[in-house]
Amino acid sequence: MLVRFTYLLLIFSILSGCGQTRKSNVKVLKLAHSLNMSHPVHKGMAFMAERVEEYSHGKLKIDIYPSGQLGNERELLELLQIGSLTMTKVSVAVMENFAPDYKVFGLPYLFQDKQHLYKVLDGPIGEQMLADGRQYRLLGLCFYDAGSRSFYTTEKKIQTPEDLKGLKIRVMKSNSAVNMVNALNGAPTPISFGELYSALQQGVVDGAENNPPSFYSSRHYEVCKYYTLDEHTTIPDVLLVSTVWWDALSDEEKQWLRKAAQESVVYQRKLWADSEQESLEAVKAAGVEVIYPDKSKFNEQVQSVYSDYETDARMSELIDHIHALGQKQKENL
Repeated sequence: MLVRFTYLLLIFSILSGCGQTRKSNVKVLKLAHSLNMSHPVHKGMAFMAERVEEYSHGKLKIDIYPSGQLGNERELLELLQIGSLTMTKVSVAVMENFAPDYKVFGLPYLFQDKQHLYKVLDGPIGEQMLADGRQYRLLGLCFYDAGSRSFYTTEKKIQTPEDLKGLKIRVMKSNSAVNMVNALNGAPTPISFGELYSALQQGVVDGAENNPPSFYSSRHYEVCKYYTLDEHTTIPDVLLVSTVWWDALSDEEKQWLRKAAQESVVYQRKLWADSEQESLEAVKAAGVEVIYPDKSKFNEQVQSVYSDYETDARMSELIDHIHALGQKQKENL
């Protein structure tokens, strides 16, 4: 508790200038996240910052603190809640510990394809979830594409679900992720992303799971020579703003920020598609064996995860709505 208090006090002192002006007519917002500057999601947010400055004619600016400079995702969310930080980007898997509806995104094989995902994120379901975060002082502005997550391992190839039996797999601190790996008879091991490289190197875990750009940019391919594209979950990132700061913005400033955020989504999705292909080619060139398994076998084994939510009326409703969108898309093909 003392360590956490000291950390928050330190960060508060760093960010005490949030909202203060560099010049009398310039308002500066602070955005922190855990990704490096080469990541397509960081580039999407940098694009948003440029657009905000253009729309406001320099009256509103966003300073970005990447690479976990101000803490991990959970710590950044806590800073938003107390108003010590203006904005952050986190995986929706982390958000499920703050706003329960977000855990629906952690369900395996929930989406049929990318088009199905975008229909959910860009439609009424996504809009409602972004708005629902307000009650937790975490208002969502937009979702960023973070691709599909797949398993990578240091020594053992994963070709079928049976190959995961007993393997220690790093997962995010998400109940959905833990339940999924348990369903595959693996041993889910929550470890912070910043500690994962050394954990893989030292054998603390046998593998992890993530999307191609993150697998490449984290350099985990240096210690993990097998990457199995089972694409078990499609978990987007979400851009959040503290309601403490949002409510203090003028209507015009809110409009600038929302418009820039939505434009950054279009830009980021294009970057993401390019980055996925480039990342796969790069890890293959580095000697990683990329495996394309029969995904239906993985899908069958993780269906038990859905049964955990049969008595949860809200989750069952969300799942039904998402599946209905996918079915409608099928019928229109």
